[in-house]
Amino acid sequence: MSDLPALGWDATLASAYRPFDRSDTCAGRVLRADRGVCTVLTDDGVERASLAGNLLLSAVGDPADLPCAGDWVVLRRWPDRRTTVELVLPRRTVLIRRTADKDSRGQVLAANMDTVAVVEPLHPMPDDARVERLLALAFESGAQPLIVLSKSDTSGDPQAVARQLSKIASGVRVQPVSTRTGAGIAELREYVTAGRTLALLGRSGAGKSTLVNALAGTDVMGVQEIRRADGKGRHTTAYRNLVLIPGGGAVLDTPGIRGVGLLDTAGGLDRAFADVAELAEHCRFSDCGHDGEPGCAIQDALADGDLTPRRWESWRKLHREVAVESGRRAVRLAGANRRRPRR
Repeated sequence: MSDLPALGWDATLASAYRPFDRSDTCAGRVLRADRGVCTVLTDDGVERASLAGNLLLSAVGDPADLPCAGDWVVLRRWPDRRTTVELVLPRRTVLIRRTADKDSRGQVLAANMDTVAVVEPLHPMPDDARVERLLALAFESGAQPLIVLSKSDTSGDPQAVARQLSKIASGVRVQPVSTRTGAGIAELREYVTAGRTLALLGRSGAGKSTLVNALAGTDVMGVQEIRRADGKGRHTTAYRNLVLIPGGGAVLDTPGIRGVGLLDTAGGLDRAFADVAELAEHCRFSDCGHDGEPGCAIQDALADGDLTPRRWESWRKLHREVAVESGRRAVRLAGANRRRPRR
C-alpha cells in the first residue's frame, strides 16, 4: 500500500477529486508518462494506464493537457481489466517550455512541484545566460526557484562561485553540492520532505540523475560519464520521471535539455531579472525604449557599471523571444477560434 499524503495528496486535491469518486475510479500520481501510457501510483500500488479518448481529443488542441510526471489524475478501472487515465486534476504548479514547432505550443516538463532546482555544474564554469533562462522558466512555474551548483568538488572555492552567481539571482538560494564528497546533500534534502516535490532542471551532463540517486540513497537512475574536454554528456534521462524518496517526498528528474524555448513567461522573466525590471521603473518615460531616451535609468546603470552589458543584452534577447512567441500564440488561438463551429 502506498502513502499518497507523503507525496502531496491533500484536502484541496481530495475536493477536486470528489465529483469523480465512484466505485470504478481512484486517484493517483503519475510516475512516468510515455507514448500514451502512464505509470501511476495509487493507494493499491503501481498501475499502468492508457489515455482515455477525451484526453487524446483535448491534446489535439493543446498538448499541455496531456498527463505528465507529477500530475494527479483520475483512473478508471474497466470490467475487461483495462485501466484508463480519465482526467488530470488541476495543477498547482507546472514547468512548461515552448516546443520546437512554429505554433508556439507548450510542452509540460513537470507538474505539482514545490521547488524547481536549476542544476548547473561547476565544471566547466556556470553559464550565466543559461541560468537566467532556466530561472525565468522556474519562476513562471509558480514553484520556489533554487540554484544547485553540482560537482562542487571540482572547484577550488565553490562558495565564491555561488556568491558571484547570486548577483544575477537576487533572492534565490544558491547551493553548491557534491555527490562525491556529500557536501550540500543534507541541505538539498530540506526540499524533499513528506508531501513536497523537488524538480531538477538543467542540461545533459549537469548531474541531475546522480543527485536523484544521492537523495534516494540508492541507484534508481542510470548515469553516464561525461566528456572531460567540454563537460558535456549524452542524454541519460530520456523521459520525465517521478522518483519516490524514502521517508516521504519525491524528486522529478527531467531530461537533459540543450535549449529551452520560452513561451509566455513575461512574469517569470521580470522576476528572474528583478534588478533590470526595477531599474526600468525609474526611467523618466513609462514607454522608454532604453535606447538613448533622456532620463533612461537603464543607460545610466550601464554607464555607471551597476548593470553589465552582458546581463542587459540577455534581458533584451529573452524579452524579444517572449514577444515573438506570444504573438505566434495569439495568431494560433485566433485561428482556432475562427475554425470553431458556431452553435
